[in-house]
Amino acid sequence: MQIYRKGGSMILNKDIAGYVIDIVERLNRGQKQFFWAISDLISFIVAIVVSYVLFYTLINPNPFDYIVYVGLTFAIYQVLTHLMGLAASMSRYNSLDEFMKLFSTIAISSVVGYGISYVFLPQFSVRFLVLFILLSTFLVFAPRLIWQLLYSQRDRGQEVATSRRIFLIGAGDGGAAFMNSYQPQTSDLDIVGILDNDLNKKGQQLSGVPVLGRYDDLASLAKEYDIDEVIVAIPSLEPREYERILEMCNEAGLTVYKMPKVEDVIQGAGPQRNEIKKIDIVDLLGRKEIRLDESCLDQELSHKTILVTGAGGSIGSEICRQVSRFKPKRVILLGHGENSIYLIYHELIKSHPEIEYVPVIADIQDYPRLLQVFQDYQPAIVYHAAAHKHVPLMERRPQEAIKNNVFGTKNVMDVAIEKDVERFIMISTDKAVNPANAMGASKRLTEIILQSKGNKYKTKFAAVRFGNVLGSNGSVIPIFKEQIRKGGPITITHRNIIRYFMTIPEAAQLVLQAGYYASEGEIFLLDMGEPVKIIDLATNLIKLSGLEPYKDIAIEEIGLRPGEKMYEELSLDYENSGKTDNKMIYKNTTLDIDVDELNVKLDKLQAMLGHATNKEIRDELFNIINCYNG
Repeated sequence: MQIYRKGGSMILNKDIAGYVIDIVERLNRGQKQFFWAISDLISFIVAIVVSYVLFYTLINPNPFDYIVYVGLTFAIYQVLTHLMGLAASMSRYNSLDEFMKLFSTIAISSVVGYGISYVFLPQFSVRFLVLFILLSTFLVFAPRLIWQLLYSQRDRGQEVATSRRIFLIGAGDGGAAFMNSYQPQTSDLDIVGILDNDLNKKGQQLSGVPVLGRYDDLASLAKEYDIDEVIVAIPSLEPREYERILEMCNEAGLTVYKMPKVEDVIQGAGPQRNEIKKIDIVDLLGRKEIRLDESCLDQELSHKTILVTGAGGSIGSEICRQVSRFKPKRVILLGHGENSIYLIYHELIKSHPEIEYVPVIADIQDYPRLLQVFQDYQPAIVYHAAAHKHVPLMERRPQEAIKNNVFGTKNVMDVAIEKDVERFIMISTDKAVNPANAMGASKRLTEIILQSKGNKYKTKFAAVRFGNVLGSNGSVIPIFKEQIRKGGPITITHRNIIRYFMTIPEAAQLVLQAGYYASEGEIFLLDMGEPVKIIDLATNLIKLSGLEPYKDIAIEEIGLRPGEKMYEELSLDYENSGKTDNKMIYKNTTLDIDVDELNVKLDKLQAMLGHATNKEIRDELFNIINCYNG
């Protein structure tokens, strides 16, 4: 039998194991039972013969007596194996428990057979019985163990055939945590070597895997060691370094992954391929993903009823997930689209069965329906994520942005006041700052309405201004990915456009923490670092896909869309941004707004929705917000 060595272990030739298994697996169940019965009978006969030979000089036994004994014992054994479901015990998955049952069956059969035989054959010896049990057990077990070995060697051979040779980048704490959890016996990852730019680490080993050199020499080392994939295990690696590694891997034709979070690696078993994630666009944003301090939220959210509007959307659904971590009593999932609410509802009841989730289909423009929902469930906190947000669509029909974003939101605020909700947190956008489009203007007007509430009511109000949220519905990332999938080109409106970006988890965390700080209609912002050029985002995404910009995927400018700005702002000129207790969260000053005067303007705007032109409605919307922009 041929063998070969890999990673210090001896492996049977997979063709031999596979050939034997294929022959046996052609047998039906009855044939397998017959085969196994014959194998066990042979084992009993061999055991009795050996015992006879060893005890012949001591007790001078009659051979016929032993023929009777082995026949009787085997008959009892067959009955017991059928009763215990061991008759066809030829499986690749035989467990220790099954082997113990088999041993018990052999021992019971031998003892009962001995007891019956002793009545007629008093010359039998106890020593003979012990020897027979040990021998027969060994001989019955042996073919089963060989069978499992053949299966395991075949499977291992398949793993070897399909395994990918991998370099790990990073010999520091991240790499050490990864290698400590790496179990080569069960993992489908074949870690060939480790690379680190610290030359002092060359020649060292992590869990027996050597540090081969610098990852700056990735291309040549990957060719030398026939590498297929690279895993980056440096949690503190700067985005620019991620990008450089990505470029090197693209040039070398290597797939790039990043390790899971260190805490996940430490808590879990050995890493598997499906747990290793490709480098995401988030890793290339120019800053680290922000994790806010959540220590204040446990008391804020625990055992309370929470209502989330727009719960089926990308932001609303993430708010629901984040809220659920703090064990609220009940979460009301309110949305207009039944399919999206259905999906998030079934996701949450599986992940948090201890929490009551209530799916509610409702339109925030329907005040009586909202009033009934609040009356039925008495929410303590409301996170308002429902909104129309697509700039070009709202530019075509500004009245739809006004009806939903302005008056729909006002409905939710008014119901919250009427039902003494503790806190109301609204999601706004950086497009509300000096807006150039109807969508942004509608969100700015909702901020003004919210600030007019101030501290006049029991309900505490606050708004949160987002930058562009990566991966959210309508964001550029899904659009770019789809364009890449189709072979390009990626279309951008202008190569000099810059935007602030944040991740969906960052956005949801900001909403929750803003709720904690809310007191009198503040507008909260997250420190999102420097803005990012859209063209750089497109270029990096092409690289992440293993392609070369302008060569494999073209990038084309198509011109600015109606209402689109070259850059977004986070604060108005008159707004003074001050820090909260959390240094990553800022709050802007509130306005002193005459509520009666504002309501007159809102009534006029609402009256225009039914008859005025798009331009007239848009102009009136901007006239109102300009009254409050300093």
